Amino acid sequence: MHSYTDPRETILDYADCLLNLEGRWQPAVIEDGRRHGKTVVAKFAGIDDRDAAAACVGADVGVPRERMPEPDDGHYYWVDLVGLRVEHKDGTVLGIVGGLLATGANDVLVVKGDREILIPFVRDSVVLDVDRAAGVIRVDWEWD
Repeated sequence: MHSYTDPRETILDYADCLLNLEGRWQPAVIEDGRRHGKTVVAKFAGIDDRDAAAACVGADVGVPRERMPEPDDGHYYWVDLVGLRVEHKDGTVLGIVGGLLATGANDVLVVKGDREILIPFVRDSVVLDVDRAAGVIRVDWEWD
């Protein structure tokens, strides 16, 4: 599976998780696993043969929010940024965060508006403020 945890294999620490199969979240248990290159290989309880495993390809694995640690100051879970309004420092609304990309150097906000804008998530120089309560991310980024 592709894990968004850092490091990747940290997902294995959440043995009691959720598995989204056919659009329904259901409880799941990770029995065993290990890092394998850029992915993680995991064995789920009750999924005991190749056909059952194949049926899980593309499924999302989730962890209940209450089990997640609070992020450090200035750090955010991606899910908390998706849907926030992105404004230029001059007040121009650029759009809504539709997702994020991990590039290695820094994460990138995918902003959906009149057109899609990619904005590097670099605190202080590009991302000036994240106000989750107000639902706004203020940026200093020239998009033209």
